[in-house]
Amino acid sequence: MIRVTFLGTSASRPTVGRNVSALALQREGETLLFDCGEGTQRQMMRFGTGFAVADIFFSHLHADHFLGVIGLLRTMGLQGREEDVRLWTPTGTRRILEEAVHLGVERVPFQVDIRELSPDDVVERAGYRIEAFATQHGRGAQSRGYALVEDNRLGRFDPERARALGIPEGPLFGRLHRGQAVEVDGRVIQPEELVGAPRPGRRVVYSGDTRPCRQTAEAAGAADLLIHDATFADDEAERARGTGHSTAREAAELAAACGARRLLLTHISSRYAEDPRILEREARELFPGAAVAHDGLVVEVPFPGEAG
Repeated sequence: MIRVTFLGTSASRPTVGRNVSALALQREGETLLFDCGEGTQRQMMRFGTGFAVADIFFSHLHADHFLGVIGLLRTMGLQGREEDVRLWTPTGTRRILEEAVHLGVERVPFQVDIRELSPDDVVERAGYRIEAFATQHGRGAQSRGYALVEDNRLGRFDPERARALGIPEGPLFGRLHRGQAVEVDGRVIQPEELVGAPRPGRRVVYSGDTRPCRQTAEAAGAADLLIHDATFADDEAERARGTGHSTAREAAELAAACGARRLLLTHISSRYAEDPRILEREARELFPGAAVAHDGLVVEVPFPGEAG
């Protein structure tokens, strides 16, 4: 199971209905946080993600994307947390996070490990990896997008054929499915006789704040879910270019070109906070089914070829 919970979908500042940027991704009992704007800890309580987060990935260190980590770490400390927390941040921004972590007189009772990520760095985990990629947020900002990429799954096992070959049900089925040959009545049976080709895992891509760019398109190729900056409508395209953001139409154009399966738009300017339908309409002209995310939206990501 991959479940994405949008904790904050507003650009630059909170509104009555939208908090600033934060996204929780839960996979097989593990929770990752992408960006942590002010008030994120309250959103985590409000939308039930819990605080069992070991890794927080920052797209960049503008205030609306990281100030919430100060309160979140202290809340974790007050709850008696002992496990380490890892903060991942773009190259050259470690010092800012260090100052934030040590702000105030309290000290958290666990290790906070801050690590910088260059473009193309990969964080390996059991069963998946996080791939960092460069984005284009302008004005010299170091910014990253992130792709969660699962390992390939085993191919489908054919139990009917296995029985026809006289293989008894039980451990031998499992060995064959894991790619091991087995011997039955003097015959050696190879796994490829019963197991199909490996099946792809899932790919979820978070752009962070960015102009449409080649790096995002490459990372989001055939993505099961692309979450992309859509700060402005098309009539503000010049402003989007000047501030290092994307329009909804530009995000949809990129998603369609790279073959993403689903597109959700976030980082919404306050001018559309109450009625983002113009963004949705513009995006859907190029990517039918595109939608504007809202705080509290929960999305489950199925495996390729399976119904959501």
